[in-house]
Amino acid sequence: MADRRLAPLTALSTLGRRPRPQVLRPVPPPQPAPPQPERQSRLVDNAVYASGRRIATPPSAEESHDWLTEGFDDRLVWLGLYRPEPAELGELAEQYDLPDLAVEDAIQAHQRPKFERYGDTLFVVLKAARYLDAAEEVEFGELHLFLGRQFAITVRHAESPDLARVRRRLESEPALLAKGSEAVLYAILDAVVDGYSPVVAGLANDIDEIETEVFRGDPGVSRRIYELSQEVLEFQRAAQPLTGILAAITAGFDKYGVDEELRSYLRDVADHVTQVNERIEAFRLQLRDILTVNATLVAQRQNDEIRELTEASIAQGEEVKKISAWAAILFAPTLVGTVYGMNFDDMPELSWHLGYPFALVLMLGVSLTLYAVFKRRDWI
Repeated sequence: MADRRLAPLTALSTLGRRPRPQVLRPVPPPQPAPPQPERQSRLVDNAVYASGRRIATPPSAEESHDWLTEGFDDRLVWLGLYRPEPAELGELAEQYDLPDLAVEDAIQAHQRPKFERYGDTLFVVLKAARYLDAAEEVEFGELHLFLGRQFAITVRHAESPDLARVRRRLESEPALLAKGSEAVLYAILDAVVDGYSPVVAGLANDIDEIETEVFRGDPGVSRRIYELSQEVLEFQRAAQPLTGILAAITAGFDKYGVDEELRSYLRDVADHVTQVNERIEAFRLQLRDILTVNATLVAQRQNDEIRELTEASIAQGEEVKKISAWAAILFAPTLVGTVYGMNFDDMPELSWHLGYPFALVLMLGVSLTLYAVFKRRDWI
């Protein structure tokens, strides 16, 4: 549509203008292309281990891979990346023959925890969590692991977990690190699950505060209950799949010849995961009960307010009835007095000697009659 609209305008412009003489201008010499900025690597740490001890820290992932081509079976390359570019992760995929689907998941992130085996390569997705005391909320981080016989590649998309501390722990235990990439997997799983403990403690403290606010009648507690429930659900989505992941790892102990010491360590991690999941489920049920209690208390407060308004309306109605009754009683003598107070010559009973007492008796009688009627109807 754009081409059809521009074509006639171009033709009209050429007809309305005179052709300009062509001026030959000197062609400037070609300028050298500006240097391209060097791509910053997201490689946080790069180490080569032999028998559990660091023997080299190459500056690039390619040089680390060269250490594996020398035929030493006891060597392990551990690459730690933080939010790598797709091109950088693609280069690692070519060097270490990583599965395409797993690499795509690691690039896109936002994956649920899972455990997949592609031939000799394991792909694990974990969700770490940490409790922020200042904001009183839980922050979640995603971690991807590629594990092979002689390499471990960790791709981190958040600040947690602190893999530098995990690396220092394994380097301080060469005998454990010498067991290969399974030791790296165990140490990272253990760090992630240990990181759940402060989160559990923080959520428990938040729930205690919410219970106090509920019985104190804080109007903003409903919103906080909802937000905390969402955090608990997100925490459950992060921790609950670990049970299946550890079960899948345990099922392959015999088939892949996992070291017996690592088996016991992983069973211990599985026990901790079970405890965390039980606490999370207890939190979820507790928040549900708190929400029910809060709704009941809110309804009770509303009923109390409605009852108070009703009682006030009834009391106000009683006052109105009393005022109306006394107004009617006072109106009767006023009416009689007004009639007898008219200044007309031709009025009956003006010359009657008993007219004045009769008027007083009439006013008193009407007033007493009205008082008796209103008293019987509880208006007075």
